[in-house]
Amino acid sequence: MKREENIRILIADDHKLFRAGIIKILSSVDNILIIGEAENGEELIRKYYELDPDILLADISMPLLSGVEAVKKIKETNENVKALFLSMYDSEEYVYSCLISGGMGLINKNCMEEELVNAIEMVFDGRRYFGKNYPEEKLEELLMSYETIRQKSNGRDVSALTKRELEILNLIGDGFTNSEIADRITISKRTAETHKFNIMHKLNIKSLPELIKFAIDFTHNEKTNSF
Repeated sequence: MKREENIRILIADDHKLFRAGIIKILSSVDNILIIGEAENGEELIRKYYELDPDILLADISMPLLSGVEAVKKIKETNENVKALFLSMYDSEEYVYSCLISGGMGLINKNCMEEELVNAIEMVFDGRRYFGKNYPEEKLEELLMSYETIRQKSNGRDVSALTKRELEILNLIGDGFTNSEIADRITISKRTAETHKFNIMHKLNIKSLPELIKFAIDFTHNEKTNSF
């Protein structure tokens, strides 16, 4: 059944070619209207308030501010914002990061056109979409699992971390990869990896997934407590 109303979308991605491809695909859909585009998180926030879109279609990792960071900031003034994230990665760490930022969905960049349109329509209708591997019941289980980890992590003493390590911990929590962290704070990828290893050692964290889970929650709490 054809919708009578258009879904107005603001798309944000720092890769121009990919952004142009998505715009071309979605522009051919009758009920979808692309009203603007952004190439970093700061521009995304500014254009959101200028254009008032129905949906933000945002890459997780972008310069200046990540998509997750940008949505968190918008969520502080508008709880009704509807955000659907794009990423090459859709593992549970990324799903959790999107959820606690206030995002309503995450879709892999390798998806088919039909799945993307379906996800957009679901988010527009106020429903969450994180792919077939994450139905609603699994999303709730994931949130509960990470909450348990968060509670267990409270005893870790982050005061042992250096200023640089805290900075990197926050970037990990915002979804940045080693290469992106290196570019953002002007260090080599190997140095970023060394800092990550040192953080794990100081916090007695045994695996990378555990570090990502801790970093996501730590970053979320830091930003929540700063207001």
